[in-house]
Formats: sequence, C-alpha cells, structure tokens
Amino acid sequence: MAIRLVGMGRLRLTGAGPGRAWRRLSPVTILDLLTVAVLAVVGVRLFEAARTSVGARRKTLGVVQGLRSQHFVRAVPIVAVIVSTAFLLIKLPVLSWGWWTMIGGEGNPVVGVTDRDYGIVSIVIPLFFIGLLIVGMPLLVAREEWVFRRGAEGRGTATNVWRSLVFGLAHAVVGIPIGAALALSIGGLYLTWCYLEGWKETRSQVGALMESTRAHLAYNLTIVTLVLASLLALYATGNT
Repeated sequence: MAIRLVGMGRLRLTGAGPGRAWRRLSPVTILDLLTVAVLAVVGVRLFEAARTSVGARRKTLGVVQGLRSQHFVRAVPIVAVIVSTAFLLIKLPVLSWGWWTMIGGEGNPVVGVTDRDYGIVSIVIPLFFIGLLIVGMPLLVAREEWVFRRGAEGRGTATNVWRSLVFGLAHAVVGIPIGAALALSIGGLYLTWCYLEGWKETRSQVGALMESTRAHLAYNLTIVTLVLASLLALYATGNT
C-alpha cells in the first residue's frame, strides 16, 4: 500500500467565536456522487479489514509484537526515496494520471481526501479512515506479502524485480497516479530483500513472510504518520 501527502481541498471556516460553521455553497455534481460512492465502498472495506484484524487478534498481535526499531529505521530512507521518485514521475503527463484524481480525489482513496469541500465531513472522513486503516493494516500487509513475496527464494532476480514492479503498479488500480505506483516498485524491491533476509535466517517461508510483513507494516506506518502529521498541520493552520 502507498499514500501521497496532500491537502484537504478548499475547506473554509466562516464566522467567528462560538458561532463558527463550516459551509459549502457549490451544487452537487455527478463527480460529487462518484466521489461519495467511492468513499462509501472504501469505508466499508476498511471497516471489514479492521473488524477482521480485531477478530484475528492472535495473528495480528503476532505481527505487531515482532516489530523492532530496525524495521522503522530502515523504512525511513526507503519512504524518502519513494516520495522523491513519485514527485518526479507524476510531473510527466501520462504518469500523473489516476482515476481517483480524475474524479476529484487526492492521493490514495483509503485516506478519504478529495479536492471538494464537504464541510466538517472533509475532516472527519480522513481521520476516521486512517484510524480504520491502522487497525486493519497488520493483516492487510500480511495478505500482500503472501501474494507478492511468498516463494521469492525460489525465483530468479529478474522475476523478483518484475513482481516488485507488478506490486507497485497494482496500486494504480486503487486509484493513485501511475507515476506514484511505479515509485512504489522501490518498496516492492525493499520488501523482497526483507523476505530473502528472513529466508536466510529462518530457512522457512513462514519466517520469511513474517519478516517482510513486519517490514511492510513499519513502512506503511511511517507513511501514514507523515500523512496524518501533514493533515493535522493543514487543519491547525487553516490552509485546507
């Protein structure tokens, strides 16, 4: 999974004192309806992921309790490289396209940010979505590792590089710009390395998958922390 750092659109705080109110005067459009429909689907899926994660507490805790500082320390430079690469790639015309941005969204729909002003809802939805995402994330990344990294020890370098590229581009299906999805292939290569290191240490797919899953979780939590800090800073300064 990957999330771009973005603003909230054109929220405006009007009035003064206790009577302040958020308001939106633009009429509803087809794009508004599409955006709401996407957010509804994403919200349901995030809720289901969070509920599953809570229901499978033993498996979830098995991933979380194995997190170490090294997972986060290694994730920081990887995230920095990915963000820098994505920033450059999305400046190119074709690579800046993403279906979510085409209908008025910003970044990744799992964060629930759009360029429209829905009043207080524009604040509540992203924070609520991020909360659900954090709860459901351990099992979400475990599933991705099972799909993309499992068996890497038996594949050649070229195949593993190709699967890392597919891992990145799969995020374009979710709606992020193609350039950002390509940049996430760097994350795929990093996680493949983590898997192979886990394989060398444990000589088992279970152990290798657990290592790459924890690395993936730390990597995603690093990105989410940056996004959350960015959004809160925008809210606090009123630049939304």
